[in-house]
Amino acid sequence: MMSEESRSNRTAYRTCPLCEATCGIAVQIEGDRVVRVRGDADDPFSRGFICPKGSTLAELHHDPDRLREPLVRRNGQLEKATWDEAFEAIEAGLLPILEEHGRTSLAVVVGNPTTHHLAASLYIRPLLMAAGTPNLYSASTADQMPAHVAAGYLWGEPGAFPIPDIDRTDYLLMLGANPVASNGSTVTAPDFPGRLKAIQARGGRFVVVDPRKTETALRADEHLFIRPGTDVYWLASLASVLFEEDRVAIGRLEPAVAGVEELRTLVAPFTPEAVAPVCGIDAESTRRIALDLANANAAAVYGRLGTHTVEFGTATAWLISALNVLTGNFDREGGVMTASPVTSPIAFDRKPGGPGFQTGRWKSRVSQHSEVTGELPVVGLAEEIETPGTGQIRAALTVAANPVRSYPNSDRLDRAFETLEFHVAVDIYLNETTRHADVILPGPSPFEGEQYDLLLYANAVRSVAKFSPVAFEREGLAEEDIFARLMGLLQGMGAQADPKLIHDMLLGSMVDSLIAKPKSAIAGRDRTEILAALEGHSPVEKLLDLQLRTGWKGDAFGTLPEGLSLAKLAAHPHGMDFGPMVERFPARLKTQSGMLELAPEPLVEDWARVVSGFERARDSKQMLLIGRRHVRSNNSWSHNIPSLVKGRPRCTLLIHPDDAARIGLVDASVCIVKSRTGELRVAAEISDSMMPGVVSLPHGWGHGVPGTQMKVAAAHPGVASNVLTDDSVFDVPSGNAILNGIAVEISASEDR
Repeated sequence: MMSEESRSNRTAYRTCPLCEATCGIAVQIEGDRVVRVRGDADDPFSRGFICPKGSTLAELHHDPDRLREPLVRRNGQLEKATWDEAFEAIEAGLLPILEEHGRTSLAVVVGNPTTHHLAASLYIRPLLMAAGTPNLYSASTADQMPAHVAAGYLWGEPGAFPIPDIDRTDYLLMLGANPVASNGSTVTAPDFPGRLKAIQARGGRFVVVDPRKTETALRADEHLFIRPGTDVYWLASLASVLFEEDRVAIGRLEPAVAGVEELRTLVAPFTPEAVAPVCGIDAESTRRIALDLANANAAAVYGRLGTHTVEFGTATAWLISALNVLTGNFDREGGVMTASPVTSPIAFDRKPGGPGFQTGRWKSRVSQHSEVTGELPVVGLAEEIETPGTGQIRAALTVAANPVRSYPNSDRLDRAFETLEFHVAVDIYLNETTRHADVILPGPSPFEGEQYDLLLYANAVRSVAKFSPVAFEREGLAEEDIFARLMGLLQGMGAQADPKLIHDMLLGSMVDSLIAKPKSAIAGRDRTEILAALEGHSPVEKLLDLQLRTGWKGDAFGTLPEGLSLAKLAAHPHGMDFGPMVERFPARLKTQSGMLELAPEPLVEDWARVVSGFERARDSKQMLLIGRRHVRSNNSWSHNIPSLVKGRPRCTLLIHPDDAARIGLVDASVCIVKSRTGELRVAAEISDSMMPGVVSLPHGWGHGVPGTQMKVAAAHPGVASNVLTDDSVFDVPSGNAILNGIAVEISASEDR
């Protein structure tokens, strides 16, 4: 229990858990209430920056709709239950299904909020191993999986994203990204807008290529409209100019780069003149930008969601990296680099080479979708539930996920979830997905758990570290205890399994693994000694301390006295900054050849599909739908925060004035939007920010359906854009969903 003194007026320094920016926040607390959340001016990484979402964390913490007790379905209704009753219900309902139909009858579905939670970051993989199912689905294949696949094939490490060194670059070319609204993605950089402004202040430039003149584009030195899904052809034309003008200059990594001539052959047909009618960017601008990249002292090409969630997402991610390599800006200060999180045991002098990267180690049952980085594509989830036969998914464990709103063909998935024989959800809300659950286990509020952004720091533009202890006494189970009890149950220990046994087993296995590794910081050390040094911490603190002390900045449990430990980090409540990104290649290469493969065979084979798409795109006259993000919106659950949904409606269809006039739409009039998978009615918002022939809907809306318990969201329902997205099409190498460039038909509705 917290002392009376600890419950009095105080300020807790934490990190905002709502996006990848990891902004430091100062949480002012009076008694048991959060009275104010502001940016932490002493945070060395974010320096006081905070976006509108972060300031509303008090509303999330105190939200009366946030679940604080488990819910169990009884007689068709979800009712409050004790924690023991909830786990007993799981044992009684889930285990018989697994015993009768096998572990492949279970799907585990993980949402992206887990990346912001320390316990989830540490326990999700062990939980999946305890579940024993190959059916893992996550936000990755509705988001950035093409970037993983490209990284895997090019340098052998799918988790090593090429990050723009935004603080030191002179020229940033950005495609399909809107960091002024989203605060950056697959790159952790607080105050991305301020960092963009700093590029210009030091005499540099940034250019935005996007079908919409976004909030970021409005601040850019130049914005170019591009037809959705055609980025790959435009990037190929940039590369073709570099080859044509003899401006390829790889620099110090040239001896470690293979496949340059093969790439030259692939991109040669895609001249600026050839791609201009398809992409909508004139040849002169393309040639100028290619030479700008070549001439800049340091340049970076960065692509995000708009380039990944398209038909050729992997090919696009590949060419983005290829351009950075060809211009000598890969693994270079001011170009793109890879992060060096302090929890990683980095060997800077490692000999290049490794096992390489492969996909398809197993396949989905119905459509034979290939596994990628241990996951199956979300586009195949509905059919795996619907299709009878051996291996049919009959049960689901969802963790902080709302696939009924975030996955393609969402109406179909909604119907599929309704047919599941048993569904366990770990979630703080009764939402569009969890309304189908048989048991809901609510996690703690963002202030009730220990915090360290273990996964996000792996994409940070600086090597930073920040730990925050629990700020509020938990109202329910600790998140790690929820996962541990689920693991125990799935391993046959029963509903009353002691989570401490699981915690100790997990910690012990990690210590044993590190002791057994010859190059580990604690190789050959005494197990008892290491475990004793971790005593006094909570389960997640022990695991974190172990990673910090064996990471490249760690104290190696006393071997390097000046090194980092959790105790030292905790003495710096605002966080610690260990400097900018550093060169990691060629030592980081883990391809079988030990080379950076600029023309990897699987992607070269996929190029025929890209070429075929070019012929189709040249003749296409269809209206295309893209998504969009707003600075006051962050996925479906943020719409239950009053401060974030107030004001004019934001769930509208942005459409160019010429298209609106042709269809017969006026501002705020209702229009009908149809795709192959569904249709919806939504208010039109006429704006010249849209490229002609392209319309835009935000994602994550569509609230107020029966069985949910999100009153604020229900009062601002919007429409579910994923009714229109198609689960029958996907990016082949990665299995990634296509959420942008959707062919739609739009007509005026009689409703006004």
